[in-house]
Amino acid sequence: MSDYRIGVVGCAGRMGQMLIREIVGSNGSTFAGGTEAPGSAMLGKDAGEVAGVGGLQSKIGSDPAALFATADAVIDFTAPKATVAHARLAAEKRKALVIGTTGLTEADIAAIAEAARHTTIVRSPNMSLAVNLLEALTERVAASLGPDYDIEIFEIHHKHKVDAPSGTALLLGDAAARGRKVKLSDVAVRGRDGHTGARKEGTIGFTAARGGSEVGDHVVMFCGEAERIELTHKATGRQIYARGAVRAALWARGKPPGLYSMKDVLGL
Repeated sequence: MSDYRIGVVGCAGRMGQMLIREIVGSNGSTFAGGTEAPGSAMLGKDAGEVAGVGGLQSKIGSDPAALFATADAVIDFTAPKATVAHARLAAEKRKALVIGTTGLTEADIAAIAEAARHTTIVRSPNMSLAVNLLEALTERVAASLGPDYDIEIFEIHHKHKVDAPSGTALLLGDAAARGRKVKLSDVAVRGRDGHTGARKEGTIGFTAARGGSEVGDHVVMFCGEAERIELTHKATGRQIYARGAVRAALWARGKPPGLYSMKDVLGL
């Protein structure tokens, strides 16, 4: 079987460069090309040189449609507006798409789901194997413990992150809500300030911290009377996300159209 051709939109950013390195170093995949936004100083440069893997004879372009036409699958860690446009291109070209973009609205997710009726899309706010195991554990613990245990989710990321709570924190919140058979939107409390009164039973609280170069820590706390359970994940390098995204792209080969998650990829 020939190597699977994987492209990267937003290929010159930190995550994009890491994705290129992972694609080049993975068995069964080859780099199909990459794009950046019009006006980027990286346009026309060799994507391999930018990513530090040597020349790949692949110049960075600005036309995602051309990339989708030549790639078998494309990986997207860009921004919500761009990701929705890329999902529509994937549907039009019938090419697989892996989405790691965070900060998506319900309308964005609905548009991606519509595109997935025509092609294979894998979407997850976090592509890490361990984080997806943490999601499964969070759902199970929430289902096992009653409402006497208060659920709080803490996360910290680098100072350049633009959305809060993180997509991973919301992923974990959704898992906790599923475990309790409630909708997260009905019970979420995003930050507290001032005289808030006593904590309302059944709510799921979020706290977000930003600073320095933190890759990302997440803690799910189940706080009961005289005891607390903590489920923790600490990321020390972004390569865990690149590794998972490339694995998802390879898994998508030959799969029928649909919207999948990393749980599908990992068989959880």
